[in-house]
Parts: sequence; structure tokens; C-alpha cells
Amino acid sequence: MTSQAQRTEGENDVGHTGWDTDVVIAGAGPTGLMLACELRLAGADVVVVERLPERTGESRAGGMHSRTLEVLDQRGVLDRFLALGELQGVGHFSALRLEFDESESRHPYPLMILQSTVELLMEQWAAELGVQVRRSSEVIGIRQDESGVAVELRTAQTSPATLRARYLVGCDGARSTVRKLTGIDFPGTPATMTSLIGDVELPDLPEDYIWGRRCPAGDYSVIAFEPGWYRVITTEHGQVADRDEPTTFEQLRQSLIRIAGTDYGMHGPRWVSRFSDAARQAAQYRTGRVLLAGDAAHIHFPAGGQGLNMGVQDAVNLGWKLASVVRGQAPDSLLDSYHAERHPVGERVLHNTRAQAALARPGAHTDALRDVFAALIVFDDVNAHLRGMLTALDIRYPTDGDHLLAGRRVPDADLKTVEGATRVYELLHAARPVLLDLRGSARVTAVAEGWADRIDVVEARSEDDHWPVPAVGEIPAPAALLIRPDGHVAWAAAAGEAPDTGALRTALTTWCGPATAAPARRT
Repeated sequence: MTSQAQRTEGENDVGHTGWDTDVVIAGAGPTGLMLACELRLAGADVVVVERLPERTGESRAGGMHSRTLEVLDQRGVLDRFLALGELQGVGHFSALRLEFDESESRHPYPLMILQSTVELLMEQWAAELGVQVRRSSEVIGIRQDESGVAVELRTAQTSPATLRARYLVGCDGARSTVRKLTGIDFPGTPATMTSLIGDVELPDLPEDYIWGRRCPAGDYSVIAFEPGWYRVITTEHGQVADRDEPTTFEQLRQSLIRIAGTDYGMHGPRWVSRFSDAARQAAQYRTGRVLLAGDAAHIHFPAGGQGLNMGVQDAVNLGWKLASVVRGQAPDSLLDSYHAERHPVGERVLHNTRAQAALARPGAHTDALRDVFAALIVFDDVNAHLRGMLTALDIRYPTDGDHLLAGRRVPDADLKTVEGATRVYELLHAARPVLLDLRGSARVTAVAEGWADRIDVVEARSEDDHWPVPAVGEIPAPAALLIRPDGHVAWAAAAGEAPDTGALRTALTTWCGPATAAPARRT
């Protein structure tokens, strides 16, 4: 039998007469499921393969930030998540309090919701869209050529199965098999601490919750996500566990005793696990027809609850691009923009989580640093800067446009159309690009004629003269703008100025592919 390395590095002929699906996604976590939904909304066929036979119920992540809530709102499914979570009025940077600004988003506050609940809701949504999820299917080999990729799977059957697709996306976690088989480097910094996490019963806890309590031996948190159940997280610095060593309930209990001096009567664990502050990022998010997203592309200390959010936003950035390519509307080179846009975002998250880990260390020097930092964080500009990083509301992708909205996520402004009141995010439910004309410019809408098979042209009026933009402030409502399916602005024209239709045509070609002669679809 050939080895995994031989299967990857040997004969590169996929050898198919057709594809089983457009895209294979490895991993049925939040990132993989979100990507599958995005692809189906855009008309691509997708199969999700998952090594595990069923969901484990583990919930390392416990919340969603503003930008993730916004992208779910853009798809019309946010209410499902709000119904099963709880909004939290404040946030933190290394357990130092952060305030949120209600003017920045319709969804300014984090939603406390267990990862297991997120996965359940996403899997239900994916099923509604016709996504096929194959469990007990482990990737063991990858062969790609210029036309497609063959994914070899270990399944419950006696012999391996092979799926042939145009593209493969590895959303298979920190120890990604897809990343390893494709030989993508994963550089970064090693662990310097060990954190234990588990959902347990704590009958003797004297407080409602404990957040980031620092002690001489480490720090710990106790959070109530569900009635009667508490999430306990302990961190001991300077101790690094073997990554393959099993994690036990007794280890969590003893760690809490060492740090807090008590176990608060801990018993009845649902699950326990371990993590560290190791921070690594894939050197490239794409090699040929194989791409990476979520923890397969980046790992970091989970300070500020950014991991799940970044993975979901990776998926929303990649999904529409990949669908456009497999449908033949856009060139393969569009996929290069995925790395160009998301890799710097990952770098910034690794950077700020390293800073948060440093601020959490015990000792007099860190105490002094935290005192200084706590005095700075009350200033509005400092608070806004940190808030923008954690919520991802301040992200601006590289752009040739000079309008303040270009490259940024579009505000969810209230609109009025001939059909009645709506808002920007409702226009994005179909996961299609939107050319929004707010001044009735025939010059603008005429440009869109060649892309009518793939964009929606909407004529409306803004209910507000100014739009709030995080990290910028209020700006005059634009005259027109081209909004990508992920909610980021590809082109915008300022009110009172002649729209640059040449730049609009360039943006349409860049993000939507070459023009066709189809008539415009207007709403």
C-alpha cells in the first residue's frame, strides 16, 4: 500500500472522466459548514467529509462577535442563532473590560453561544440547502492536476473511497491532514503554557461567574453557559504538556486547586480538553486546487474568542469566489485574492492574542503592565481600536478605490425602494453581488448590463444622510456602491461627484469576471 506522502508526491494525474462534485470540504465544524452553505447559495455542488462519526458535543468556542453576527444577518439566518444564545453587553482584552458602541453595528454585542449549538444550527441550514455531509470519512490522500483534485478517503467500508472534485478546501482543524498532505508550511511560535477547559457542575461556587482571575500560580475563569453547568478554564504558565497526552477530568480539578486553592465541589464533567498559546499560520492559504480555512490555516491562544469568528469569516470570503470560478464566471486567479485578503487578518489575530497572553502572565512586572494598560483602555480611541480588532468591524481589504468605504464591510443602512422599506443586509440574502444605486444614475446602472447574470441592481434611497463606519466615524451616504457577496465594498461613488464608471467596470471585471451580453436584472 502506498504511503500518504507517496500518494501526494507521486503520479499527479487525477484520471477522472468527470467530477463527483464541484468542491470537497474536509471538516464539518463551523468553518466547513459555513463554507458549504455559501457554496450552495451561490449554486455550486459540494460534499463535506468528516472524520468523526458524529458531533462530539465539545464546545471550545463560546461566542460570536459583531462581524460574524452581521454575515449571518446577510444570509437571513441570524435569528436562529440569537434565539439560542445570550447577548453580552461588555467584552474584554486579556480580561480588561472593553465597551461596545451601538452606533457601529446593528449587532454591537457578542453573542454567547456554545460551539456545539452553532454546529447544530449550521448543519440544519446546510441540510436545507442540499449539502451532503459524509461522516466517518477521513482524508488519507490527495492528488491534483490542472483540471481537478482526487481525494482519497478512509471510510467504514473495507476499501478506500475516492471523490473527484474541481477543488478541495481543508477546514479540518489545527492538525489538518489536508495541510500536511499538501506540504504547506505552518510556521509560528511554540506553546509556553497549558490551559485546561471543561464543562462541569460546580455546586460550591460562591459567585455567579469568575472571569480571568489572576493568581500566583496562574489564572482561571468560570462561566455559566447553561443552567447548572459551568465552563472552567485554567491556565498555568511555564508548563507545556505533551500534545498527545490524554486530558482527564482529574487534571482539570487539580489545576483549579493549584491556582484557586479549591475545586468548588467540581464533578460530573461533560467533556474536558486542553489548549495552549502556540500560534501558527499557514504560509499560504492556497496551493493549486487545494485551499485552507479556519484552524487548518491558523491557530492561536483563544483570547477574546476570535477563532471561530475568523474561521466563519474565512468561509464567507472564500465561498462566493470559489463558486464563481467553478461556475465559469470568474477566472481561477480570483482565488488568489483569498490569501491576499485573509492572511493579513490572520496575522493580526495571532499578534493580538500573543499580546493578550503576555498580559495574562503572573508576576509583578505583568501587574505593572496591566495597570498601565488598564489606564489606557478607558480612552475612547484605545477602546475603539481594540474593539475593532476583536469584532473584525474595522477590517479593510486591499483596494484600488479611494472612497472611505472601499474595501470595508458595508454598513447595514436603512433603505427605501419602490417596493417599500428594506436595509442593505437584506439585499445580500441571495449571496450575489449588489450594485446599489442611491441617486438614480442611469450611467451607473448601464455599466451593469454586461454582468446581469451574476449581480443584482437595486435602486433605492438611503434613509440617513450619513453612515457610521468603524475606525472612521460618520461619512456622507454614498451615491452608489458595488457590494460583494461577503458584504465588503468593491467600488463606491461619493455623493455630489460624477461616478467613475471606468473604475466600476474594472471592479465588476475583477470581482465578477468578464462581462456577458445578458440583460440586467433589477429590483
